[in-house]
Amino acid sequence: MRRQSKVGAVFGVAAAMAALMTGAMGERDARACGGCFGPPPPPNPPPESVSIVTDHRMILSISPQQTTLYDQIHYTGSPASFAWVLPIAGQVQIGLSSDLVFATLDRMTQTIVEAPAPPACPAPPFRNCPSRNSGAASGGADGSASFADSGGGSSDAGPPPVTVTHEETVGPYETVQLHSTDAAALETWLAGHGYAIPDDVKPIVAAYVAEHFDFLAMKLVPGAGVKSMRPVRVTSAGASPLLPLRMVAAGTGATVGISLWIVAEGRYEPQNFPFFTIGADELTWDYATESSNYSSLRKQKETVTGGRGWQVESASPLSRAQLESTVLRGGGGGGGGGGSPYYDAGADYPGAPATDAGPAVTPEAERQADLGALFSGISAPHVTRLRSDLSHAALATDLVLQASADQSSISPLVFVTRTINVPACPTYPDPPACPPDDGSQRGVDGEGPSHGESFSCIASSGHDASPFTLGSLGVLAGLAIFRVRRRR
Repeated sequence: MRRQSKVGAVFGVAAAMAALMTGAMGERDARACGGCFGPPPPPNPPPESVSIVTDHRMILSISPQQTTLYDQIHYTGSPASFAWVLPIAGQVQIGLSSDLVFATLDRMTQTIVEAPAPPACPAPPFRNCPSRNSGAASGGADGSASFADSGGGSSDAGPPPVTVTHEETVGPYETVQLHSTDAAALETWLAGHGYAIPDDVKPIVAAYVAEHFDFLAMKLVPGAGVKSMRPVRVTSAGASPLLPLRMVAAGTGATVGISLWIVAEGRYEPQNFPFFTIGADELTWDYATESSNYSSLRKQKETVTGGRGWQVESASPLSRAQLESTVLRGGGGGGGGGGSPYYDAGADYPGAPATDAGPAVTPEAERQADLGALFSGISAPHVTRLRSDLSHAALATDLVLQASADQSSISPLVFVTRTINVPACPTYPDPPACPPDDGSQRGVDGEGPSHGESFSCIASSGHDASPFTLGSLGVLAGLAIFRVRRRR
């Protein structure tokens, strides 16, 4: 009998571009991406109203033509007025995504630690025991400011210190893209539109301005309600294998977990951060706890790197057809109604009505655009899965990614060969004894047969016995009696 221990993981980042946000439905925590900037907190706020980012899930699709970032942020606290800001390079395209894309990629790449089979114990020896009757049972996850007023104040002596380069409504979000060469003016604009920038984040914003980054700001449309929050994707031109960790630091605590999937033409790895892998030869399966040392070993390696290390969990070719098929079927194998083999796109993508800015967008069109962006410009997709629990100090540097010199695959399926606390095989008396015939149809030691193996003298289970078999035995017995009588 094999036992499995599943260790999940996730990661994502984009440098000069943007991010995504998924809000919680019902009782789920809200999700989003980028730097988390809410309104100024009230005096002595209750603990549940203070938002702290605890984990990011990101997908970064990289091709020579474009880079697309999908990002989810898991945080504690009230999402009612949640908003975020991300540094970008040039103008970006914004579209809606779905939780299903993350869930599908997660299932396809999650690490599975496969336990070795337990030792094969010999069956108990029995003498020529009398037959018994069969029959033993078998166990068988609101901002109200409008972006229409670009604010920031303009000067007659030159261009305005803050320029709104593009603004649009995408699903339930107001989005605005900003350009500025004046960090103080940018901070004033953001604060005037509901983004409270913490004092420790202001130098980070100033640094991105000095490095000629633009910014994307997003929040819920007034009155949309927090339940309308959903994932977003952001696409920029060219290859940008960079994650703006400095801005990600906004709203985090002492540590923040990041799971990142990189979809590209080959295996990727961090360029400016330490990284490590965990091989099967390093693992040990403990039969006493029915688990491996995978989690503790990862923690040890992260500690050695000072809270800066990234684990390369897996790296292998990605089946585009399998991922798309799963998303089209709503995560399962069943088909939709009306004879269609696909799941209704409206369950994961809302679509948009026609406006002055353009025609209506159907949910199916949104879904196809989302899947198209994930694989755009990538002919032979590979996916690299990274994971890290970064210290706050490690977020002082943006993550730069690069193609790995070693392009060999790292399978998410790990077979453990070393074991400890192996259960001993049972011992039996010599000479062997038959089980007691107490009429209870029990196995050895008074217990029913275990799943998959039995040490009793019972030939078959009453629930599994075939009527044909039992009937055949009855006919044979009758014939035998008949033959005896004829001989007599």
